[in-house]
Amino acid sequence: MANEEPTRWEQQLREAAVRVEEDLRRVVTYINNEVVPEVRLSGSQALRTAANELMKLAQRMDDRRTAPHQQPTPPSTEEPNPAPDKDKPQP
Repeated sequence: MANEEPTRWEQQLREAAVRVEEDLRRVVTYINNEVVPEVRLSGSQALRTAANELMKLAQRMDDRRTAPHQQPTPPSTEEPNPAPDKDKPQP
């Protein structure tokens, strides 16, 4: 029984497996040749942009540290004096 010719569905399965392996090789080649270089390029550009922003942040931190300590004035809690009403009699 081991030497029997494969049935039709077994043959179709083997052919499908061969096609899948060929497609998989093409996909891997495409990813290696097209996708990976683009990701590397974009990734390095993203790192450069992040590094630039971190440099700006570090500069702002240094500027704050070296600037004279100025206390921000707290917002006033008093209500502003309303303008006198023209219609009300003045005492």
